[in-house]
Amino acid sequence: MSKRRKNQRAEAAPRREKIRDVFVPRPFEGLADEPEWIALRELVPAASAPLRLTPDLVEEHGDRPVTLATVLPMAAPAMTKPDGRVFIGLQRHQQSGDVSRDLAEALLCALRTEPGGAVTVPPLPGPGPRLQDILVDGPLDITMHDGFDFWLDPGAADDPTVQASLERANAAIYPTVKLAAARAAYWCQVPEKAHVRWVLGDDEDAALDALSRLSAAGVLTLGEGTKFAGMFRAHGRLAPVWDLPEDVPAAEWEEPVAAFAKRYADALAEKEPLDAAGRRARQGLLGRQLTLR
Repeated sequence: MSKRRKNQRAEAAPRREKIRDVFVPRPFEGLADEPEWIALRELVPAASAPLRLTPDLVEEHGDRPVTLATVLPMAAPAMTKPDGRVFIGLQRHQQSGDVSRDLAEALLCALRTEPGGAVTVPPLPGPGPRLQDILVDGPLDITMHDGFDFWLDPGAADDPTVQASLERANAAIYPTVKLAAARAAYWCQVPEKAHVRWVLGDDEDAALDALSRLSAAGVLTLGEGTKFAGMFRAHGRLAPVWDLPEDVPAAEWEEPVAAFAKRYADALAEKEPLDAAGRRARQGLLGRQLTLR
């Protein structure tokens, strides 16, 4: 092929628009339950919550029930049911730098898909609506699940292949309990130990200062037999973690967590700069950052 013809073909071919990814450090900022969104995405294996679409979306697509799920089959971003129900998954394989935009696009793609059809979601959605734009905001009404049966339509588990897949998914779940003592606080049991993990809703620096005050005062644990294991950062918020005795059930930690939440709130309200002991404690805490999962 001549050079001229090559150039003509190149000019005739449509140029594919390059989508620029943008990192958003706090994708759930502005949502009433920001810490719970983070906890469901990063900490909780099996839970769900209903979502409400904005009136304009209801007018366009009908009042289809929408359910937020921690994870969907094969970590899919979204799925639709034959009866029109829509599920979106928080924990998924492909994502851009803006989790809120990803989830919103998955939901919009599901709404545009015929009930029961396979939902196709782009890995990089580009600019567009975010969760904050398409949902009626409010506290999440979270339901904890022991397994992923909530995925299935009635009778679907009678299929041996579906049943085997479900059993594999359920086997990966570690026991997790949502605590009433504090917002976005969860007890979980993993092999040979248990934890309380709590996503704090406050500014990172203010939260770190409050934890530093408690550390300097020697009241950073949840009581006898517990240990402050460290903390991790997730979507612009801090989450402290405590190691617990594995043989003490979740309900027994409601009171200690409530007492700690009170100490934390009091420390957060202090406005004076950290003293020398607090500054040393802060440096120590910075050295005890954990990796998720």
